[in-house]
Amino acid sequence: MTTGFAAVPRTATRPVAVAATGGHRKLPLRRQLLLQLVCLFIALTVLFPIMWIVSMAIDPRNIARPDGLDLIPPGASLAAFAQVIKQPTENPVSFPQLAANSLFIAVIIAVASVGLGVLAAYAFSRMAFRGREALMIAVLAVLMLPAVATLAPLYVMLSKVQIGTFNLRDSLFGVALAVTSGQLPFAIWNMKGYIDTIPRDLEEAAAVDGASKFQAFWHVILPLSTPVLAVTAFFGFIAGWTEFYFSWQFLDHPENFTLAMALNGMVGQYGTTPWSQFAAFSILVALPVSVVYLFLQRYIVSGLAIGGVKG
Repeated sequence: MTTGFAAVPRTATRPVAVAATGGHRKLPLRRQLLLQLVCLFIALTVLFPIMWIVSMAIDPRNIARPDGLDLIPPGASLAAFAQVIKQPTENPVSFPQLAANSLFIAVIIAVASVGLGVLAAYAFSRMAFRGREALMIAVLAVLMLPAVATLAPLYVMLSKVQIGTFNLRDSLFGVALAVTSGQLPFAIWNMKGYIDTIPRDLEEAAAVDGASKFQAFWHVILPLSTPVLAVTAFFGFIAGWTEFYFSWQFLDHPENFTLAMALNGMVGQYGTTPWSQFAAFSILVALPVSVVYLFLQRYIVSGLAIGGVKG
């Protein structure tokens, strides 16, 4: 006699703990302790320089050279931070003005590298035109070239742009253009690799719905490219915020100096660097980049992982 129930194949079940660990057994206690010790060692190796520079920044002595490893110096205070915010170097330029100059350069580089780079990356990824491969190799060749190697020709070229008393070389905008010229090749190749991973079917579907090529790019490609756009903007921001070579060679007037130039100006001859102020200034320079990274962290991780899949 048959019943009204169909035979159901029996499936093997696994304990939750085994499924959560990918089917592997738990590590022995000795090995777990060893791995934990290795992780703690790596964490201390990374965090110790940061803790030391913080201790130097709150050291009230402002000694000319480090004389120990005291993580909590006696009489710790924030006087060094107040001094560098008011006037970090002998030049009559305050920290807010230096930060504004660096921010101006960083924003221009980030916007230009993303805006121009994504257009070129889309063209290389989606369009077929004569000389495409040769042009891509040329962009890659510029990417391999050290940025400092372009300093002399850019100095000469930008110096020739003179409008009245304004000289493009001796300006923050000129420095931003010089750095952007070296940042664009990375932006193009990074974004092209990401756009290559976006299915063409999405653009074809948009075209069927009546979208033009530009509308498909604007409404389909750009929203899906948010991670790689964030990565490119972040690296462009870092390049501008920490820029030193072009600023040091191009800028003549102290009111145009940047944070990196002021930080280098604090290094005295014969070991007379005021280490407390130097450490405090370094922390203030690094803090904005850390904040920007925290906001863009999830985009940066996904953009770096996917953007390097294809070339």
